[in-house]
Amino acid sequence: MKAWRGVLIALSFLLLSGCLVTFREPLPASEPAPKGLLGRWSSTNAWGEPMNLELSRLGNDRYQAVAYFKAKPREREAYPFTVSRHGNRWYLSAKVPAQYGGHFTIAGFEITDKRELVIYNLDLEQINQAIAQKTLDGQGFQTDDGEGVQVDSPLEKVFAYLDDPANSDVFVEAARYQHQAKAK
Repeated sequence: MKAWRGVLIALSFLLLSGCLVTFREPLPASEPAPKGLLGRWSSTNAWGEPMNLELSRLGNDRYQAVAYFKAKPREREAYPFTVSRHGNRWYLSAKVPAQYGGHFTIAGFEITDKRELVIYNLDLEQINQAIAQKTLDGQGFQTDDGEGVQVDSPLEKVFAYLDDPANSDVFVEAARYQHQAKAK
């Protein structure tokens, strides 16, 4: 598996089935990350492979994710992302590779009391229903790894939909990481 794909899986940018929800606009780089987000995290992917995730600051309200398989620590790729808080939820946004449309993806995340980083993807079927019902604007597309949907609605409309408690089932847990202690 290519390192960039590991990063995408690690950050849940591709849904577990290979489906992808993309957006024309990224989250603006205007908010600092929540306390405890930055640092080293570890997990095991669906195939039982141990993975590491390093989250660091790039600049003012811009961050970088570097993920790699523990067995292949030299195979790394970095992806910049931004974060934003809307209502009670935190979101991250990153650019999607060109072969997946080159737009942006948005995922939800939380840091639990147990020092776990939980990443949530947007459910493709739920987003497709929102588009069919004209709640959101968008269209489907195909990739080599499965189907996707491009949401064309402005971010204000997207977050009005995502922040509505009636739509809480649009979030699907995709990854759970444990915080690693700092090396002394």
